Amino acid sequence: MDTIAGTKSSLTWAVHISVVLLVALWLFPTVGLLVSSFRTADQISGSGWWKALVPTEQSLTLRTAAPSEQVQEGALFVIEGNLYAQEGVAPAPISAWGTNARDVAAYRPGDTAEMRGGERITVMENGDYRLESQVEMAGRRGERVFVTATTPPEFTLDNYRYLLFSNSAEGMGKAFFNTLTVTIPATIIPIVVAAFAAYALAWMDFPGRALLIAFVVGLLVVPLQLALIPLLKLHLNIGIGKGYLGVWLAHTGFGLPLAVYLLRNYMVGLPRDIIENARVDGATEFQIFTKIILPLSFPALASFAIFQFLWTWNDLLVAKVFLIDATGQTTVMTNQIVELLGTRGGNWEILATAAFVSIAVPLAVFFAMQRYLVRGLLAGSVK
Repeated sequence: MDTIAGTKSSLTWAVHISVVLLVALWLFPTVGLLVSSFRTADQISGSGWWKALVPTEQSLTLRTAAPSEQVQEGALFVIEGNLYAQEGVAPAPISAWGTNARDVAAYRPGDTAEMRGGERITVMENGDYRLESQVEMAGRRGERVFVTATTPPEFTLDNYRYLLFSNSAEGMGKAFFNTLTVTIPATIIPIVVAAFAAYALAWMDFPGRALLIAFVVGLLVVPLQLALIPLLKLHLNIGIGKGYLGVWLAHTGFGLPLAVYLLRNYMVGLPRDIIENARVDGATEFQIFTKIILPLSFPALASFAIFQFLWTWNDLLVAKVFLIDATGQTTVMTNQIVELLGTRGGNWEILATAAFVSIAVPLAVFFAMQRYLVRGLLAGSVK
C-alpha cells in the first residue's frame, strides 16, 4: 500500500538522512575554508578551524632583555620587563612556563625558577618578569623562557588584503577580473544563440528539423578534448589567436549543445494555444519569441545560466589552451590557484583564502537562481 499515489513512502526517512549527509559533506569543507581564510598561519597550524571560536593554548619561545639592561639593586643584579614587549608579540595570559625545552610547563605564573647559571627568574601571568643574580650577568642575548599562553579567538582580513589588493605576482585581484571578463560573455552569448535555435527547433516547421535535433543530442556526448587542438589551429589560421575572443567562442561552442537541448525541451512543453492565438492576432515569429516565449522560458534560461557560469568560472583547461599566454596578463583564478599550490604549498591561510574567493561568486550565483534550477531541469520530462 505504500506505493499507492497519495500515501507516504516508508523510505522517506532514508531519503532525509541521505540529503542531510550530502549537505553536511558539502557544507563542512566550505565553512572550513571560510573560517580558515580569516585565520593566521600560526592559528591554522595550532588548531583546527572548528576551534576558531574558543580560546586556544599556544607555545611560545620568548627572551628576557639582554644583560646590558641589568641594574644593580644592593647586592643583586636585576633585569625587569615584559616578555611580550621584549619580543614584539601580542600579549596573552600565561598558563604555564618553563626554562627548559624538555619541560615547557614546569612552573605556574608567579613561581620562581632557578636558572643553570644560578640566576633566579619569576614570571607573572601578564608576561612581566624579574630576573636576578648575585653576580653580574654576561652575554649578548637574554635568557630563553618557554611559555604556554591562552590566546583568545582572533580573525584577520590580512589574507584578503594580500590576495586581492597587493601588487605581488601572487595577488588574485587581476585574475579575479580576468575571470569575470571570461565568464560573463561566455555565459550570455550561448544563451542568446541557443534561445533562437531552441525556438526554431520547437515551434517552426522546416525540412531537416528532426535531423538537427538528433545532431544536437549527439553533440552532447562528444568530449570537448577532441576539439581543443583543431579549434585552436582554426583560431590561429583565421587570426584570432589566443585571447578573450577565442575563449568566448570556445565556451560558446562547447556550451551550445546543452543549451539548445535544455531550452528546446522546455519551449516545446509550453501551451500551443498561446502561440497559435498570437499568430492569429498577427504577431510575427520574432514578436512571439521575445514577448511570449522568452518570459515563459526564464526558468530554463536561468537553469542553463547556472551551469554555464559554474563551468566557465571553474574552467582551467579551455583557458590554458585559448587564453593564457606567456606574459601571464590574462591568467584566470583557477590557474592562479594552481600556481599558489606550487609557490605557497605550506601557507594554508593563503590557499584557503584563494579557494574561498574562487567559490564565493559561484555560490552567490547559485543561491540567487537555484529556485529556477529544478524547474528548468525537469522541462519536458512530463506532459
